[in-house]
Amino acid sequence: MTPIIYLFGLFFATGLFFIAADLLKLPTLATNKAMLEVSRQRNVKANIMDTLLRTTAVKASRFVYIDPYKKIRMAHTLTAAGLSESPELFTAQAIVKAGFIAMMALPCFVVMPLVVPAVLFLAILIYFKEIRKADEALLEKRSQIELELPRFVATITQELKASRDVLSILEQYKKNASETFSDELGILVADMRSSSYEAALTRFEARFNSPMLSDITRGLTAVLRGDDNVVYFQMLTHDMKQLELQRLKAQAMKIPPKIRVFSFAMLMCFMVTYIAVIVYEIITSLTGLF
Repeated sequence: MTPIIYLFGLFFATGLFFIAADLLKLPTLATNKAMLEVSRQRNVKANIMDTLLRTTAVKASRFVYIDPYKKIRMAHTLTAAGLSESPELFTAQAIVKAGFIAMMALPCFVVMPLVVPAVLFLAILIYFKEIRKADEALLEKRSQIELELPRFVATITQELKASRDVLSILEQYKKNASETFSDELGILVADMRSSSYEAALTRFEARFNSPMLSDITRGLTAVLRGDDNVVYFQMLTHDMKQLELQRLKAQAMKIPPKIRVFSFAMLMCFMVTYIAVIVYEIITSLTGLF
């Protein structure tokens, strides 16, 4: 009789949920999943767990309060990193994911209480990892752009000898730039066409807060004001080449430790081979004596 009561309660609660969802016009799980896939810029399919977490975070974002200054700063970071979430939604997603992990502590408390501190510590790590995701994405994007800046400056130096049309120079370089830098130059060009050139360059500089990019935008702004900055960009090209060489040397310095590990493994293989041959010869000699 008891299982029948449990089944009745389960089906009754499920029926009430579907009736309430229909009355409140709540979107289905498939609809939420499709909306999440469309909102993502990358071609990654959303699974059911991501959809549920996203839906919960959207509802929880209404109760998230962020300081106005921090909200503006986070909004700029999210925009520069290419994330479409609002600061409240981004924070709510981190809280919901950490809360989902923390909820696992309840069954662990019943089954294995000693695991509860580890689960709570994991929830804290998940929260800080998710809340730093925008900064890490922006840092990676800025690193990719800075790798291309020496070639960008060299191109500007050559183009300024024949033309002083900054917008045309940016549009021409955009065709041969990498995907990440081309997207940012596309935003810059569109911003320059719809507003002041100098204001657009200032906003472009503020999105990434990169010293190398600041030097370039400062030179382009001076060109817009009528200065002859060919010598400035020539010196900037020389400085960026030196920075590029230093970066390559730093990467080369990281290679020997990796090679050393494999060299040690090869040495051990040679030693094992020689020892195996010596042991085999010793055993063969002792067998011949007896």
